[in-house]
Amino acid sequence: MRILANVADRIQDKFRFLALNIAAGAPLAMELAGMDNVTQITTDRRPAGMDETEWALRQKLAACYRIFDHLGWTMVIFNHITCRVPGDEHHFLINPFGLRYDEVTASNLVKVDLDGNVVGDSQDVNYAGFIIHGAIHAHVPEALWIMHTHTPEGIAVSCKQSGLTNTNFYSGMLYDRVAYHDFEGLTHRPDEQDRLVASIGASPVVILRNHGLLTHGRSAEEAFNRLWILQLACETQLLSQSMSGPDIEVHKQATLNSTRDGGLFAAQDTRGNGLFAALERIVAGKDPTYLQ
Repeated sequence: MRILANVADRIQDKFRFLALNIAAGAPLAMELAGMDNVTQITTDRRPAGMDETEWALRQKLAACYRIFDHLGWTMVIFNHITCRVPGDEHHFLINPFGLRYDEVTASNLVKVDLDGNVVGDSQDVNYAGFIIHGAIHAHVPEALWIMHTHTPEGIAVSCKQSGLTNTNFYSGMLYDRVAYHDFEGLTHRPDEQDRLVASIGASPVVILRNHGLLTHGRSAEEAFNRLWILQLACETQLLSQSMSGPDIEVHKQATLNSTRDGGLFAAQDTRGNGLFAALERIVAGKDPTYLQ
């Protein structure tokens, strides 16, 4: 009887695994289950006339918001993650202002143009998000995805005159690749956009002084992996600086090796794909309705 019970448990686990992956829109899981028509959770809410490419981007972006919520990288309704929508219109997707990150779904994301005008449904967006993200999307071709946070650790490091120090495993992967932009107050003035773009230059990793952290990339995974390393670098720096005694500066060759081997700035950076996918599985397991 115990053997039969164990077999039954394994079968139940198998079906739970398949159900989770189907809910997360995993084609392989649906193929294995022989249930190609089980796409209700990912397609029912796709508006008429919206192409599959934009819908897939919306689902990925909604997953980002849920991942940030899972990691505690949120300020309730503030801050933004955006992605550019393919096409000549240069539209991008952003979260509707007023919703928590755990309330963001594929269908309630807002599409805006580079002038800050909402395209389609008239949902509210935070103007500060347009000032920062709109400028970068408009002027940095590689910035298809932009992620901006106000984590306490990130803000704390951004307030230090020295900025990010080259003293730990994570900051070693960012050697000489972090750009800084001086604080000009709340980001509500369009005239700051040109100065922001000039400060960022070619760097996809940015510390906004007295403000927070920002990364961009060609994919969600690339931008996220850069932010993940930057956040960990800030957390580690704060911990080490809270202890007595001087920090050990990482010597230059070690940082050059770490920056090269970390792959954060490689032409084909896919090292963060597994990390992002693992976190996607977690949030899909908690609540897959963000895919709708």
